[in-house]
Order: sequence, then structure tokens, then C-alpha cells
Amino acid sequence: MTEIKNFILRKKNGTEEGVFTGRQPRQAALKAANRLGGTKSAPVELRLRERGTKKIHIFKGWKQIIAAPKNKPDWMPDKINKPFVKKVGIEKLDKI
Repeated sequence: MTEIKNFILRKKNGTEEGVFTGRQPRQAALKAANRLGGTKSAPVELRLRERGTKKIHIFKGWKQIIAAPKNKPDWMPDKINKPFVKKVGIEKLDKI
């Protein structure tokens, strides 16, 4: 099994805040998109730096409010947030 990696959310100005975990960058991007929002017509740019490397994974992300599945548990609300992401590319940093 692959190990869980940490991805740090990076702003355009280079400051970093928030750590999202996942086995793949997409999994961490989905978590970040669910927190940050955005819409399909105006997605948010997500820049996730993989901790311990110089790679920055770039995604466009948004979330939509959808109806909960029919077999939902009792505690789940009727409407839920569903995140979506699309990978734009990868950048390499000169220095960390």
C-alpha cells in the first residue's frame, strides 16, 4: 500500500497555509476544494506543494451542492457539498 503524503496549500505570493493529506495529490486537492469553495464557472486555483519535494501540483477546483444519496445515513443532511478538481499541471520550485 502507498503511504499517505502531506500537501501544503500555497498561495500565489508564496505563503503557505493549511496541510491536506492523501495518497495522491488529487485526493488532497478534493479536500482543499471542499473547504475553499469556488463554482464551476469560476473555479479556485489550488496550488499544493508536496512536503519533502519541490513539486507544486496545480488544480482548478470547485464544489457543488447536490442531493444526498438515497441510502444516506440518518445523520446526513438532504443536501451535501461535492468537490470537483481538474489538474492543470505541475511546477518545480527552485528552492523550498
